[in-house]
This record gives sequence, C-alpha cells and structure tokens, in this order.
Amino acid sequence: MSSLYRFNNETAPLNAVQPFRSGGKHYRSACIQDVDVHYEEPSIIMKSNQLWEVLSNAVHQGGLVKANTAVNVRVPLTYESEEPQHDFMRFLHNRQLSPAHTTGFMTAAKLSHAACCDYAAEDFSLLAIATAGTSNAARAGLERDTYPGYHAGTINLFLWIDGRMSQAAMVNAMMTATEAKCAALADVGVMDSVHDLVATGTTTDAVCLAVSQSARYMHEHAYAGTATTLGCQLARLVYAVIYKAVYTQQHD
Repeated sequence: MSSLYRFNNETAPLNAVQPFRSGGKHYRSACIQDVDVHYEEPSIIMKSNQLWEVLSNAVHQGGLVKANTAVNVRVPLTYESEEPQHDFMRFLHNRQLSPAHTTGFMTAAKLSHAACCDYAAEDFSLLAIATAGTSNAARAGLERDTYPGYHAGTINLFLWIDGRMSQAAMVNAMMTATEAKCAALADVGVMDSVHDLVATGTTTDAVCLAVSQSARYMHEHAYAGTATTLGCQLARLVYAVIYKAVYTQQHD
C-alpha cells in the first residue's frame, strides 16, 4: 500500500475498518447509531427505524425513493441476468423484508471485506460502507463490448448522511463520491485489462446515497462539492473505504 504514504499528516486518508473479517456480524457507527449493519452470508443488511430519502442506481427501488433498508446481496461471479429484479424479490421474500422500503444491490465481491468509515460534524454525520469486486474494472470514455444484462463484479458504495440536503446537493454528493472512487482506484492501481489503462470503476458500479433530512438540523446543505465541508469529508470517507475494500479484496 505504498501509494498511501505520499500523503502528509494533514491530508492522510481516514482509516477505514473491516468489522466482518474477524468473524463479526454486526457493525454500528459511532456517528450514526440509527443504522444497524448486519452481515450474514450472502448479504449485508443496513437497516434504520426511520425512512430516509434515498438516491441510487439500485437493482431494486432505484432512483429517488423513501427507504429504511439497504441490502447488498452476494451472487456468484458467473451470475448474469436480464431481470435481476426478480431474483432480488425472491431474496426479500425469504428474508421477510419490505420491498417498498428496501433498496437492493448485488455484487460478487467478498462481503466479509466490506470497509466502513464514519465522521461527525456540527451539521451532519456520515457513514460510508463499500464492497469492491474489480474483475470487470473499466476506464470510462473508451470503446468496449457492451451488453444488456446484469453481470456480477461491482463496487457497491453506501453513503448514509444524517443531515439535511437539497436534491441538487444529493446529486452533487454522488458526483463527489465518484471522483473520490476514481482517485482511490488510481492509487490502488486497478487497471482496465482491455486497454491497459487505469480504471475509473467497474462496468456495474452502484451508489446508494441515503439522507435522513432530520428536522434536528437547522441548516440544509445546498451543495456537496469538494470545496464544501460536507463534500470534502464525504470524499475522504469514500476514498478510505474504496481503497481498503479494493486492496484487501485483491491481496487477501
């Protein structure tokens, strides 16, 4: 991990933890205690006792929805489907989870290697969780073979923000998170094997951004770019969890 040591003390990445690698089954952030994270193969289930405003490209309940649960389900690396929503609905039924209030994701990554990081400020708190499989790493902007169905692989990123944000700020946060993901992949050295260039993601990456919109906070964030306090810290968390999840997935 020598690339980490290019940073000085003031800009060093935050330290992400991997609570499930040593056999743990539960994780609860010190900053956002309302979200309970439970790991049991083949899934990580993140659940709250309140509805959050969620923006995502989820397999199930993607777009802008109200949800209290996010689920990351592991599938085989060989998994391919033109209708992954049907497979996911079966999983929800078996786990007795509400389809209406659950956002659902799939990955072929090691769920035990999920990385978590949190941060608290005066007008927001953050929790970032990532799982990362990079077998289908790709560099955006280049020609490649494409396909209509869902292929496994995937970097799945879950961002929980206890605070108030405009919808524009939520989109801005997705952009900031993507920039941080690209930076982490470059520093780990993940390559697009088709073009032998640094990858910017995988062909099936997903992001889930959940915002509490809690009335406890007076201030609504209108922006979340890297020049804002919220965006800057969000990017640091994303960098930390992506780097840790990718590196350990590749080297363990």
